[in-house]
Amino acid sequence: MARALSLGARGLGQVWPNPAVGCVIVKDQRVVGRGWTQPGGRPHAEVMALRQAGAAARGATAYVTLEPCAHHGKTPPCSEALIEAGVARVVAALQDPDPRTAGQGMDRLREAGIRCETNVMAQAAQRAHTGFFSRVQHGRPQLTLKLASSFDGRIATASGESKWITGPAARHAVQGLRASHDAVLVGAGTARADDPALTLRGYGERRPPVRVVVSRRLDVPTDGQLARTAHEQPLWLCHGADAPEARKAEWAALGAELIEVPPGADRHPDPVAMLELLGTRGLTRVLCEGGGMLAASLMGAGLVDRLIGFTAGLVLGAEGQPSFGPLGLSNLSEAVRYVLEEEQKIGPDLMATWVRAS
Repeated sequence: MARALSLGARGLGQVWPNPAVGCVIVKDQRVVGRGWTQPGGRPHAEVMALRQAGAAARGATAYVTLEPCAHHGKTPPCSEALIEAGVARVVAALQDPDPRTAGQGMDRLREAGIRCETNVMAQAAQRAHTGFFSRVQHGRPQLTLKLASSFDGRIATASGESKWITGPAARHAVQGLRASHDAVLVGAGTARADDPALTLRGYGERRPPVRVVVSRRLDVPTDGQLARTAHEQPLWLCHGADAPEARKAEWAALGAELIEVPPGADRHPDPVAMLELLGTRGLTRVLCEGGGMLAASLMGAGLVDRLIGFTAGLVLGAEGQPSFGPLGLSNLSEAVRYVLEEEQKIGPDLMATWVRAS
């Protein structure tokens, strides 16, 4: 199952709206088939592993990181494929929460005389499929907030200079984060100040993440890198109902997809509604790369599931720009708590991953 989980991770950022599943088929203590969900979500991991195993799948054990699907979609269900292949046993890490399967896949296998087991390495599988589970169970993708800051928590100098607080190794690690997420999210302020491309570099033909920009009135430059690459890599603009029609037409002509988001209390796009709209479009894992006001909005709405911080060994002082905008907290008890999951040295910088305390 550990090997299946490792295989499944290859599909992160590539397979939405489907889960990134891995499958290993074993016979006579020998691996005869391996597979993981392919880009775009098809074929599924089980089908890929069965193709590799061929006739050796008969009488074998299939280890799969999520219950085999039971519904007919663009392809027949994987439970049916396993039955037809003649496997003798299926070990699934977790039951699929999708109501189209939700136990039915294992039931079909049992009815066909196949021995079934579940809850094997369940905790690791839960982490691997958190984004998919979040979309299915809560209607929104998993949200990871990434920040690169100085030791004293500043993301730029008072003048707005931020290139580069962290070193090349940290920036390379950020590319890896983008590659494992379905979308990269930034606010209009970041888009205006940094003119980012938000593209994926150094990962060959890998499916690039969708670029999502939150801009109430679509006041993002139409001559910047995002606009110039809108036809090359997906660009979604989340805007308010009061965005000028001329700006909407201009961005649509450039190739961007426009998503109108209902307003929140401050008249800006409501963050909860925005995440739900992204979920309806199939996104399961979103990486937010700033800036401070957007980060505060998402944090204040209780939407941040993971924090990934790159901390550099320099101090910018109180006049530097803070990592977060105002949160309006008056008591420590109001702050959301996160638990340190991992910490590692990245070049001269420190990378820490925190998960929301349950």
